[in-house]
Amino acid sequence: MALNHFFFPASLLLLSLMVIAFASGDGYSTNHDLVKPNVEKEDLLSTIIGIQGLVYCKSGPKLIPLEGAVARITCLAVDEHGFEAAPFSFLSDACDPKGYFFATLSPSEVKANRKLKECKAFLELSPSETCNVPTDVNKGISGALLGSYRLLNDKKMKLYTVGPFFFTSEPKSISNGY
Repeated sequence: MALNHFFFPASLLLLSLMVIAFASGDGYSTNHDLVKPNVEKEDLLSTIIGIQGLVYCKSGPKLIPLEGAVARITCLAVDEHGFEAAPFSFLSDACDPKGYFFATLSPSEVKANRKLKECKAFLELSPSETCNVPTDVNKGISGALLGSYRLLNDKKMKLYTVGPFFFTSEPKSISNGY
């Protein structure tokens, strides 16, 4: 029984580290099919985009997948003349029992004559009453920029990975020097 209490948190930690290494593109990843988009030359929404990630509750040293959590994706857009248009936001589906979320956006969902220039993913909602304080780990509050993507030819989709993101139970106190 004690062995199970060790392996579950250890496997969650290992999974988180693998996701971080994959998303960071720091050379440890063997995925050579990641593409860095050139936003000036390439329309971000030339095909369906998918955004995936993980959301956890960080309680002390424990990471618990946060089923039901939601992420928000916000994109900056320009009109046909190149002028900045109103930002465009949409929500992910609720996280599954493993804390995994997925969101998609297709060209038909964006107003005509609009081009998306930059998209970021944010923590939006925690279903937990005890673990509902967002953290900025992996830019969960300030926004994780959608950078590299994996092209899924069979689904005609650009798949971006962000996070993992974390909620916690207690806000960090910020000293203002007084």
